[in-house]
This record gives sequence, C-alpha cells and structure tokens, in this order.
Amino acid sequence: MKHLIDPMDLSVEEIDELLDLADDIIANPKKYESVCAHKKLATLFFEPSTRTRLSFEAAMMELGGNVLGFSSADSSSATKGESVADTVKVVSCYADIIAMRHPKEGAPCLAAMKSDVPIINAGDGGHNHPTQTLTDLLTIRREKGRLDNMIIGCCGDLKFGRTVHSLIKAMSRYSNVHFIMISPEELEIPDYIKEEVFEQGDMSYEQVRTIDEVIDRLDVLYMTRVQRERFFNEADYVRLKDTYILNMKKLKKANKDLSILHPLPRVNEISVEVDDDPRACYFRQALNGKYVRMALILKMLRDVKGE
Repeated sequence: MKHLIDPMDLSVEEIDELLDLADDIIANPKKYESVCAHKKLATLFFEPSTRTRLSFEAAMMELGGNVLGFSSADSSSATKGESVADTVKVVSCYADIIAMRHPKEGAPCLAAMKSDVPIINAGDGGHNHPTQTLTDLLTIRREKGRLDNMIIGCCGDLKFGRTVHSLIKAMSRYSNVHFIMISPEELEIPDYIKEEVFEQGDMSYEQVRTIDEVIDRLDVLYMTRVQRERFFNEADYVRLKDTYILNMKKLKKANKDLSILHPLPRVNEISVEVDDDPRACYFRQALNGKYVRMALILKMLRDVKGE
C-alpha cells in the first residue's frame, strides 16, 4: 500500500486488517508508543482543518514519531506560486510519510505521482476523504459489531458531502447494506454515485425527504450539515433547514440501539441535547479517527520497509 488516495484503493481484507490493528492499539496503547520513533509525518494542509490535521498529528506523536508541516496554504510557498508537485517533491526529502488536504479534487493523486514517500489523502475538494471513511467504518464496527446486514440513513447535504460519497463506496462491498438517503431535492446524492455504486452493485437504496418517516428503521444515522451556501435562494433554505435538525423529539421514534454519527464540524443539525444520549457516537467517532490514523501510518510505514 504505497499511497491512499481513494477508499476503494483498499481491499476488504486490507480494511479489516487496519480496523483490527486500530482495535489492538486501543486495547494495548503502550505496545505502540515508540513504534514510529525517529519517523516524521508531514501534514500539508492547503485548506483549514481541525479534527483531521490534529488527529494525524496526535496519531504520529502517540506512535513515538515527529510532525512537521503547515496548516494553510497561506503559510506555505503556494503563496509564491509553487506547484503542488514541487512542494510534495521537496517535502518528501524531509519526511517519511505525508498527509495532504487540498481544495482541488485530484491534487493528492498528482502528489502521489511526484512523491518519494507514501501520500495519504486527507480530503480533496468534494471528492474523497478516505481516512474519514476508515474512521466511520471503525466506529460502526465498534458500535454495531459488524459492517454488514444493516440499514444506514444519510441525512443533509448528500450532493457535495465527500464523507457520504466515500462511505457509500466503502460499504458497497459489504453484504445486505441498505441506504436511505434523506435530503432536500436540491442536495440529493449525485447521479454518478447512483449509477456507479448503487445501480451497478448489489446495494439497495431509497430517497426520502424527512428524518421522521424513516428513523424507526435505522441502525445507523449519518448526519451532515445542510449548507446555506448550496441553495439558490434564502427562502428555500429557510423552508427546509429545520427539517434536518435532529433533536430528542425526533429520537423518540428511533431504535434504542441506533448509532448517530457525524463527521463534524456540527453547526445546528444535531441539537446539543442529543449529546448526552448513549446513541450519540460522534465524539467517540472523532476519537476513533486518531486510532485508525495510527493504524494507517504504522501499516504504510511497515509496507515501505517491506515488513
């Protein structure tokens, strides 16, 4: 596994191996506290990030390694006109592995062609976010005990939400998974996901407009933000925005073992009153992100050494 650009770069066996390793890291942290000693992770973040960047940095530190990099394009030579290819080529002289986020889709793929060290895509535009997908898979497996035989509801911005797109692609390889897509018409799942994933595979799906009509059927509810900036006019946003706020009233109809996920950041789409409900998994999900990135960094560095 030289680079990780798309969640589909990983086979089901590789995903299971990473999740098993993450579980072992959670259970036996001392066993891993110096396995990456003298190794360096570069975090090249050309757009802002809180959880992804800090979880990568925390992951490398807890493996005993070091971190260098930048947190925005403004603090890099990109402001001078340096290309992504040149930046990556230079940074690969200084680091053993690179985590890169970029607003342009395909930028990490270009970086992988130029880098002498492994590249991890930490998010490229509205395209892919593979380590968030691994985080989601680890969370679902730890909460539900499985990755098959379930109904998953995805709610909010399904058109531009790269985390939803990546999750659907990853889950397409597990059996008997049914997706319910909950969104306004303006933010429905893109046609390419419907055609390339749902219709060409064995995974079933349906589209609905409100949480209330399906919440009692769900094993997992994956919330995302309905973004005001995606609407053509304010009136449509105002008309729809409260439909996609999850609160305790809506949860009255939900199963007792429902798992509520959210890639964060949250704005108002999950009421803070839900945070204390045991079904709220999103902060545990954020913590799982650190562990799965620890597993990924360790696996990729071992693969480079041929272990």
